[in-house]
Amino acid sequence: MPEVIFNGPDGRLEGRYHHGKSPSAPLALLLHPHPQHGGTMNNKVVYALYHAFVRRGFSTLRFNFRGVGRSQGKFDNGQGELSDAASALDWMQSFNPNASACWVGGFSFGAWIGMQLLMRRPEIDGFVSVAPPANVFDFSFLAPCPSSGLIVHGSADDLVPEPTVAKLATKLATQRNIRVKYQTIEGANHFFGTHLETLGEMVDTYLSDAIRVAAPEPVREPELAVALP
Repeated sequence: MPEVIFNGPDGRLEGRYHHGKSPSAPLALLLHPHPQHGGTMNNKVVYALYHAFVRRGFSTLRFNFRGVGRSQGKFDNGQGELSDAASALDWMQSFNPNASACWVGGFSFGAWIGMQLLMRRPEIDGFVSVAPPANVFDFSFLAPCPSSGLIVHGSADDLVPEPTVAKLATKLATQRNIRVKYQTIEGANHFFGTHLETLGEMVDTYLSDAIRVAAPEPVREPELAVALP
């Protein structure tokens, strides 16, 4: 997990990046929870997401929003953080011009930023949104949601009530041409605590299925009829 520093719109941004082995490895950008509530790229949920994508062969980046860790700048109520995420995606794309796909993942505040980025960057093929704060932030901009993805929430979340996220997932799932899968983890709170392994396995399974569905069928050579003497 080499440390990387790249230019953002308000100064340098600090990240951790894993480069996939394949020249056409898909990209994954992971976004952390609220900077003013202790959120960093080293958050355990973000870390679990990071490794789930790495295990699936993605070139994967997690980074600190402005004003967090060694990232320059100061908190900007989401607007600046969205610009930071766009710069992070630009940075990854510059090193991976032949990437086969592009995904965004986020936890809590990071899920809100990630879904906004999804609306602005048509090259994003899929998303993983963990505990999106549907009771705090407005997600009505997802009209329509342009890509399929996974939403995961804890049934015992005391910060973001599960029914508010279920309502969001149901609304997205009714849209045409995409598939939004909603899964809950029984007994998990907002930070997933002892359920991090379950979360990682859930994302692993989803990515495995999504990659298999997205992979093109192999081209088969037509069989030639040969007349036997």
